[in-house]
Amino acid sequence: MHPDAIRTLFSQAMSAMYRSEVPQYGTLMDLVRDVNAQTLAADPALRAQLAAAGELDRLDGERHGAIRLGTAQELSLIRRMFAVMGMAPVGYYDLSVAGIPVHSTAFRPVEAASLRHNPFRVFTSLLRLDLIEDRALAAEADAILSQRKIVTDGALALIERAEAKGGLTEAEAEDFVREALETFRWHSDATVSVETYAKLVAAHRLVADVVSFRGPHINHLTPRTLDIDAVQRMMPERGIDPKAVIEGPPHRAADILLRQTSFKALQEEVLFHGTPGTHLARFGEIEQRGVALTPKGRALYDDALARVRAAEEGSYAERLATGFAALPDDHGALRRAGLAFYRYRAAQGALARPADSIKALIDMGALIADPQVYEDFLPVSAAGIFQSNLGSEDQSNYRPAANKDAFEAALGARVADEMALYAATEAESLSVALAALGQAHLLAGHKAA
Repeated sequence: MHPDAIRTLFSQAMSAMYRSEVPQYGTLMDLVRDVNAQTLAADPALRAQLAAAGELDRLDGERHGAIRLGTAQELSLIRRMFAVMGMAPVGYYDLSVAGIPVHSTAFRPVEAASLRHNPFRVFTSLLRLDLIEDRALAAEADAILSQRKIVTDGALALIERAEAKGGLTEAEAEDFVREALETFRWHSDATVSVETYAKLVAAHRLVADVVSFRGPHINHLTPRTLDIDAVQRMMPERGIDPKAVIEGPPHRAADILLRQTSFKALQEEVLFHGTPGTHLARFGEIEQRGVALTPKGRALYDDALARVRAAEEGSYAERLATGFAALPDDHGALRRAGLAFYRYRAAQGALARPADSIKALIDMGALIADPQVYEDFLPVSAAGIFQSNLGSEDQSNYRPAANKDAFEAALGARVADEMALYAATEAESLSVALAALGQAHLLAGHKAA
């Protein structure tokens, strides 16, 4: 069975499980589908563009999840599990800059065909006990984590079989998904006493979430919307309590990178060695994805964020609009300035007319540049979601301490460079499109430029 198909089985099973565990997530999914349908009905040009670019079919199925791991051994094992589903580690995220003692990667498909089939991603964070100031508590947490086993024997056997045989049969894949799901299931019985839990919360609520339970329960899933502002506005109408602001860039005509919001985390009843208590952890998130930015574009994005933070006058929305004014709000301008990544295709039925430049082909409508959907995450945005749902705005007491080498050592692999992936997709698509138009000679000039 193709890894893409196994990933689809897994994401569907995960969604069904999370709907049953967090019913409000099902309400959120219904709202997002309604908003997407309304948006497409009101904008036929958008529908046509998404359909032509192969983005429409994957809209409803597009979502990501997030988990938090406690040890290097857990991270390495999860990497092997996700590999069975065609998901590789992409990018390194240091969330210590936001006062959160973790560093992370995104497990996702990397090939264009696999992303079109099912782009399911899991943002995966590894706890950094080295950042906990109370060293005795860190040692206690390490001892607790060393006792747990997050992958079933059945799942491990099937991971090893997939590694040895190069994949799984359909029957094996179904067994694998059923076993793998147990890793991410919620358990309301904690593995620590209420006293230990209180000490862990005092260090950081996320530390408590990782250390106090049997495994890395999925803490949120995320549908993709075409109008996140509408979803944010309509959540209260469906009985959903949204967080205060949408993370990421402002509303734009040419969406960039990622905007996300969520409903607030739920207080869940938990037994701490038989003592009743509550835990704040799981929520439902919504994302609106735009075009991936080049390094040059990301530099402008970072500058815009800095201006927003430095501004002292106006509402948050006004500061966002002012801060991002320097970033062109038009795909043509973004592309011509080299600020964003695009995927090229030959227009259907286009004639191979002579042209002296790629610009000329685009102007005559023979060559089409579709925005490459940003498939990754924003550290600042992710941190905002973490903090708002952990009640941890007041716990930002960790100094920036990136350690990619240590993360990759724990992972047992290198993380892929997301910028290189987008650039390769752009270059390959342009080469194929120009060849289809009989204009392959323009590629050499483009590379030289």
